This record gives sequence, structure tokens and C-alpha cells, in this order.
Amino acid sequence: MKQYLGLRNLVWLVLILILLIGSIPASASKTFQPVYKPTLEVKRTGEPIKIDGILDDSAWKSASRAVNFVERSPGDMIKPEVETEAFITYDDEYLYVAFACYDDPSTIRATMCQRDQFYSDDAVCLLVDTYGEATWAYEFFVNPYGVQKDNLWTSVQGEDSGFDMVWKSAAQITDNGYHVEIAIPFSSMRFPNKDVQSWKMDFWRNRPRESYNQYSWAAYDRDEQCWPCQWGTVEGIKNVVPGKGMEILPTFVANQLGGLSDGSDPASFTNEDIDGELSLSAKYSISSDITIEAAYNPDFSQVEADADQIDVNTTIALYYPERRPYFQEGSDLFRTLFNSFYTRTVNDPEYTVKVTGRKEGLSVGFMSALDKTTPYIAPHYEGSYNPPNGTGESYVNILRALKSFGDNSQLGFIITDRRFEHDGYGTVLGLDGNIRLSKNYSIVGQVLTTYTREPDDSASTKEMEDYYRIDAYNTLFADENYNVALDGETFSGGAFITQFRRRARNWNFTVDFNQVSPTYRTETGYDPWVNYRNLTFYTQYNFYMESGLFERITPQFHTDRRWDFDDVTRWRNLNFALEGNLRFAQTYFNIFYGRGYESWGGVEFDDLWNMNFNLSSRPSEIISLNLSAGRSLTVDRWMLEKGKETSVSFSLNVKPFDRLIIEPDINFAESNSHLTGNRLYKQLIVRTRFRYQATKELSLRVVVQYNDLNRYSHDYYRERWNVDPLLTYRISPFSMFYVGTSYNYKNFAPDKENKQWDMSSRQFFMKLQYLFQT
Repeated sequence: MKQYLGLRNLVWLVLILILLIGSIPASASKTFQPVYKPTLEVKRTGEPIKIDGILDDSAWKSASRAVNFVERSPGDMIKPEVETEAFITYDDEYLYVAFACYDDPSTIRATMCQRDQFYSDDAVCLLVDTYGEATWAYEFFVNPYGVQKDNLWTSVQGEDSGFDMVWKSAAQITDNGYHVEIAIPFSSMRFPNKDVQSWKMDFWRNRPRESYNQYSWAAYDRDEQCWPCQWGTVEGIKNVVPGKGMEILPTFVANQLGGLSDGSDPASFTNEDIDGELSLSAKYSISSDITIEAAYNPDFSQVEADADQIDVNTTIALYYPERRPYFQEGSDLFRTLFNSFYTRTVNDPEYTVKVTGRKEGLSVGFMSALDKTTPYIAPHYEGSYNPPNGTGESYVNILRALKSFGDNSQLGFIITDRRFEHDGYGTVLGLDGNIRLSKNYSIVGQVLTTYTREPDDSASTKEMEDYYRIDAYNTLFADENYNVALDGETFSGGAFITQFRRRARNWNFTVDFNQVSPTYRTETGYDPWVNYRNLTFYTQYNFYMESGLFERITPQFHTDRRWDFDDVTRWRNLNFALEGNLRFAQTYFNIFYGRGYESWGGVEFDDLWNMNFNLSSRPSEIISLNLSAGRSLTVDRWMLEKGKETSVSFSLNVKPFDRLIIEPDINFAESNSHLTGNRLYKQLIVRTRFRYQATKELSLRVVVQYNDLNRYSHDYYRERWNVDPLLTYRISPFSMFYVGTSYNYKNFAPDKENKQWDMSSRQFFMKLQYLFQT
């Protein structure tokens, strides 16, 4: 009996323990439970809202409220350390959103700067997919000082930081955190023209401390490759009108140029007359779905020169990002896997017209322009050639369409055509698609056909020969049937790319095959190589740590092979890498090692190797750093021999106080002969940018840059430095006044040991621009 009672008591004890253990997660789940794909019903407000960062307007009391935020990174849908609330309402003109971010105000990180120029601040973000197709979406960021940043996200290319929209924001740091208010005009947005809207939406909060913490209203499945598919749904916005009406943007630009009439003689410096130009652009929304934009003598200037790149061992034309505002409307639509339309090839247009439209999953875009100074790239299998001053005028026409269907898949086509002044043309026809096979797997691809007739332009050919020191008529390609001279030759070509992708929380891979024929050429895109086939495999596995120093550790493997259309191997590589994030000072690291083979200029180079280390960290709000250092046995493409190369890149972001940012940047590369030890080349670029923000509107920026290039094998050196101050008064992304100068100096000494600094060019400029909206 006693044994029975003892056994019964033991059974009861075990049952009680099981119940207690089982109750722990049950209790925790009652305390916090992530919500996937949440929904929110929005109510219209009849009360005015003043956008001042103070949440005391009565309209916020009745606004819909989003709570139960989760930590999506680095934690995996866990309860955040701090609370966040979001509020949403609307009236006839605006979508209103507010955030209440609770925190210790002494730990909040914020920068007073121009819009789009804060990077590691505390911030909130509103994500909006108005069509619910998961192909493109708006991103609106605001930091605790009310400074804005906006992006346009697309499923093809990700985020476009060059996108701008006119909207309102304000913020206030409070005793228990900070508040943000946002007002987005419906007239600036694109959405379906129907009585009741249903939008995919999410509310985010970025909180950088030792880790870069991100919180969101919607919980995310890291095994789901579709990002916007997991956002919440906001319903109930009724009887609002999407973007319609007229925008007019007049611009006045004045400048005075000075330069050398003889590039080798500093005494030949002369100043040109002051020049002023008016330009006018206008945008009209024919309906909620169709927008037409036109410009005469459009101002395609950008307020900051492109940063120099290490190019001492580069044989192709460099790629620079697009910064000009005209290309923002429909910018998501014109992107493809190949750079079939590289907008910077529309260089200096006299006029341009652009039409974009979206309806029921179909997006269409058309652009036409008369370009007064046409860039031209003649790609080759080991580099590219382009006349320094282009090749006269040309007419450019681009037509693009993209259709969404099924479970977030797309099919599209692109047609580009350029007609040159000297009887040439370049036409590209392409089909592309993104087919989502399942939650984790997808196939993307593009096929292109090109038809080319070179301009018959002997003057541009002569410029190209002088610049590259080649005989263009005897620089042959495609089994020596054609040359790179602009002499009216006619040919056609093709290109193809396909990728099979897996995207998931842990294991990811991409298998990529692409090829470009010897006679492929696109004069509206950026494809500086031809005559190749590539086969690439890349894979990585993410290990996430719930505690300890490491947040994530990711081993990576990558192998690729390139061969030409004659089945000659051009290169092959086998690469290993290890990257990760630490729970310390937002630190990221990457360690890389690779081995390879390359054939260049008819010479084979084996046993090549490359080691590289990258580190980025932000120890405090005051300073952040990026460091990259590498050592490799690589090919000197000019001397056709192996060289031991050392490369270093180092940059800082220093913020002595919240209105001043100093950004020094150093890039260095040097190579010595593997056989003799003699130095082959060396290049050093030092660049520092100073940014001071007096008010939200008024700012001063100064860029100082030094570039020293030495090609010892050719007894060639180039040494120069630039100073570019700029004063800006900006009311909105499109209404501004700025005045600045650009001073360029060059060392004219006949040998490197001496210095003879003189001005090689100079520019004074000003710009006045104001956006009128009706």
C-alpha cells in the first residue's frame, strides 16, 4: 500500500512538473506572441493634423493603432527591448502616420543633415505596396530630428536610394523616447483608382546600439523569399484620388568654365564667358495610372562629382550610379538583369519625353530623347573603347513593359533604339522574367538580340586611337571580321542570362549561366565585355546565435568559369569566405580566400590567389569605420605578367556634433612584378568630404580629393587634386538653390620627382530650381 501511495505521489509529482513546464511557454505566449500578416482597419479623420512631431492633435486619439512590434533582426521574431506604437489615419489629401518610440533619450542617435544622408541613426520607416503585387514599394524613413529619406524598392534591383518624393515629416525627442509625424500626399503616390483601397504595409523602427536592431509590426518568416508578401494589410482608405494634376519645374543654371587650350601647357589657361541656361520640365498625371513627363533643355546636373575609383589596372569603362532626378518616375520599371538601359548614356539631351503607366499588374514605360553629346562604348573581349568626346547627336527611344501574374512572378520585354548623327544605329530587343517556383525557389532570366550599324565617324575614331594608343582599324573581333573603329560596319549579336535561386533563413544558393556574343553591342546600356560564357555557383549557410559575441556566422563558397565562343577558358576561380556580425559596436567582418587561373592577351596565368579582409564597425554615435585590406597574386593587364598586389581601403565617418560630419576616405593599390620585384603600378586616392548642416534647409559641403596614379612600366604618371565647395538651400527634393565652385589642379612636372602644380580647370556654378504643383 505504501509502495502504491509512493508511486501515486510520484506520478502526481511528474504530472505537476509537466504541467508547470508546459505552462512556461504558454504563459510567455500570452505575454508576447508575434503576429504574421496583421491587418488594420483605417478610419478617416475630420480633424486637422499639424505636422510638428507633437502627438497632441485630437485626430491621433481616434486613429488606428499598430502595436505588438517584434524584433526581426538580429533576434528572430522575439519581444523587443523597448516599446513602439504606430498610428494611421487619412483625409482627402494626406495619409497620416505617427510613431511613438519609447526609449532612454540619452541613448538616441540622430543627425541633423540633408535629406537622404543619414545612415546609422535611430529612425522609423513606413513601407507601402499600394498595388499589393510585391514588385515595387515605397519606403519612407524619418530620424528623431525629422530628417527624411525615401527609397523605391523593386523585386529586380532592390532599393533605389535616388528616388525622391515631396512629403512632410517632423519629429521631437521627448523625456521617454521620440515621436514622429508623417504626412504623404495622395497626389504624389501611385495606387489603383477604386473606391476602397487595400494596401500591403509595414511599420519599422531602426534602433542602432551594440547591434543594429530592427523592429516591425509584421512578423517575418525568414524562409520566405518574398519580402513585401509578409507585410500587414491596411484596409478602409476610401474615396481618395491618386496622383493627378500638373507639376512644373523651371530651372536656371549659370556657370563659368575655365580650362587649358593646350593640355600640357599650364600657361594656356583661359576663362570662358559666363553662360546661363533655362530649362523647363513638366509632369502631368493623365489619370491615376498614366503619367507623362516632358523636358526641354533639361537640367541633368548633379551637385556632387563622382568619387574617383581605382582604375590603374582596369580595361573597361567605369560604371557610376545614376543621381539625376529626372529618371526617378518609373525608374523601377526600366531595370533588367542586363544593364539594357543605363540612364547615364542619355548624356546631354535637348528634349526628352517619358510616359509611364500601371494597371492591373501591367506596367509600361516609354522614353524618347534627343541627346546632343552621345557617349559610345565599343566593347571588346578584354576591355572596351570609347571616344573621349562621344560621337555627336543621337535620338534615343526606350519601350519597356512588365506584367505581374500568379504568385509574385513577372514577365516583361524591353526595346531600345539609338539613331546616330553619322548614319549609325543600335537596336536591342529583349525578353525577361522572374518566375517564383515556391516559397524558397525561383528562376530569373533575360534574352537579348542586338542589331548594330556603327556610326561612320572618322574624327571620333581618331580621338579613340589617340586616347587608347591603338590602331582601331586593326583591333579586331568576331573571328577578325570586324574592327572597333567607327566605320559603318553592320552586325548583330545576342545575350542570355538565367539564374536558379534558393532564398531561405539558413541555406541560400544561386546557379547562374550567362553569355554575350562577340558581336553583341548596346549603346543604351552598360555591357563593356563581349565574347564570353559564364557559369557560376554561389552558396552560403547562415548560423544564427541567440546569445554570445556572434549574432551570425556565414561560411560562403563561390566558383565560376568564363570561356569564349571559341571554347578558350578565359578564367576560373574557386573562392571561400567567412562573414558575420558581432554583438559589439555593430561590427561586420568578412574573410576571403580564392585561387584561380586567367588567360589574358594570349598569355596563360595559373596559380593566382587572392586574400582579403573587410571590417566595418560603429563603436559610438560619434565615429564609424570601414577597413578593407588585401594581398593577391594577380595579372597586370598592361604588362601581361604576374604581379603581387597590395590593396587597402579605409574610411571614417566622424560626427563631432550632430550638425557636422567629416568623411575621410583612402584607397590604395600597388603591384610589384612576381619575377623581378620591380614595381608595376601604384595608385592612391585620398578623399575627404565635410558636411555642415546649419538648418534643415541650409547646408555647406566641401570635398577635397587627391589622385596619384603611377604606371611604372609605361613611364606614365598622373597626379591631381580637386576642391569642390557647395552651399545649398533646399526646401524640398526639387526646390533648391545652390552655388559652388570646382577647382582642379594637376602636376605638370615632366618627372615624378618634381612638383609643378597649376590649375587645369575651374568652374563656378549656381542653380535655382522650384517645383510648382497644381
